Formats: sequence, C-alpha cells, structure tokens
Amino acid sequence: MGGLTPRQFAVLMTVAEEEGLTQTDLVDRTGIDRSTLADIVARLLSRGLIQRRRAKNDGRAYAIKLSAQGAKTLREAQPAAAAVDMRLLANLPPAKRQDFLESLAIIVESSGK
Repeated sequence: MGGLTPRQFAVLMTVAEEEGLTQTDLVDRTGIDRSTLADIVARLLSRGLIQRRRAKNDGRAYAIKLSAQGAKTLREAQPAAAAVDMRLLANLPPAKRQDFLESLAIIVESSGK
C-alpha cells in the first residue's frame, strides 16, 4: 500500500474524507488509541504526508490535512487496499458479502458512540 501501514492508510483516508480533524477527532473516527495515533501522526508528518496547524476553535489542538504528497501517496495506495478488500471478501459466498459489510458498518457506527 505505497509503503503505508494499514493504520497509516486508515488515518490518511479519514483525513482525506474530512480535512481539519484534530487528533482527538481521528482517535474517535479510527478507533486507534491516542498514543498510537500520536506516533502515526508524527511519522506521517516526518514523511511529509500530512500538515498540521493550530485548530481554529481550540488553540491547544492541531488540525490535520493532507499534503500534496499525502494525497498522491493515498491515491497510489488505494488500488492495493481495494485488492486486499476483494481478497478478503472472496472468502465469503457472494450472497453473504453484503450482509458482512452491513454488519461491519453497524459495528463501526456503534463503536464510535
């Protein structure tokens, strides 16, 4: 996935979907614990894949956005991520795939509350 770990990919995807999230927002949306997320953000910053600035509504927090290099890396990683998804789903009978995806969506939704 373009030299990204699955968690780094998840963070980049989340930031791409909603620019300006704080690290706390990213913890809530990804389910990654705070200390691990801080390490991921530091690594993504050092690779130039994200940018950080003070959040407008909270001067103590940082808002995260993709850099141009981050957007490019994410675009390059998406086909490999989609292939992994397809390989995983291929293990299920076709009639069960949609049910599985809907069940996962319910789990993700409920864990964010």
